[in-house]
Amino acid sequence: MSVEVAVIPAAGRGTRMRPATRVVPKALITVVDRPAIQYAVEEAARAGATEAVIVVDLDAGHLVQQHFLSGGRLPGLEHVKIRPVVQEEALGLGHAVREAAEAVGDRSFFCLLADNIVRPGHDVLGSLEAAADGLSAVCLRRLEDDFLSRYGVIVPGSAERADSTLDVAGAVEKPGPENAPSRLGLIGRYLFTAEIFEILARLKPGVGGEIQLTDAIDDLGRRGRCRGFVAAVDLLDVGTPEGLIEATAVLGENRAASEPE
Repeated sequence: MSVEVAVIPAAGRGTRMRPATRVVPKALITVVDRPAIQYAVEEAARAGATEAVIVVDLDAGHLVQQHFLSGGRLPGLEHVKIRPVVQEEALGLGHAVREAAEAVGDRSFFCLLADNIVRPGHDVLGSLEAAADGLSAVCLRRLEDDFLSRYGVIVPGSAERADSTLDVAGAVEKPGPENAPSRLGLIGRYLFTAEIFEILARLKPGVGGEIQLTDAIDDLGRRGRCRGFVAAVDLLDVGTPEGLIEATAVLGENRAASEPE
């Protein structure tokens, strides 16, 4: 499948980054020399996407539009169409993705969480395309016990293959170490067919009273409609102060090494 559109949910309240996010939307917090959201758009563009649907809240919408569309196109993103979509209520990640339904239509799409940045040289979207083979696909990492209460975790439907892919038979949101069906966690990179929108439209609120994307992945898995790709390297989490410091160091060092002397 050829994926031309990416959905980037960026309407989160950024509670882990307060008080900074009282004045700066989480997706616009700067990492080295650009806001976090720009890294996600650049990653999608490298995978061939020509359109980025950015789901924002009422406060951040005009700022995102100003960053990408005012004063000329950003270098490297000249051919990417930016489409901000407003999520008027904070009803969960699944609800945010569903808000992009009209803009996406019946196309398959990448989904990238803006507060997770891929490490230089370790893009995964192409691997998700290869794993999907016409279905949906999710990026996974093996998690330590402490993270099993913070991430969605999948139910494996097969053993991991030599190409780091497997079938996904279901998923559970933040199960904790006692109830986790595996150690394979969802880490913020997905490829969905448009059927995800119909699933999200009929979901009832789950953990935290929110519409959970993990519950939609569970539905896909139970019907044999989802595959997984196990990434070899963690993403950089810029949604916490500690993660932002690490990301700044990693990306800053890479930027310095790539600049001509």
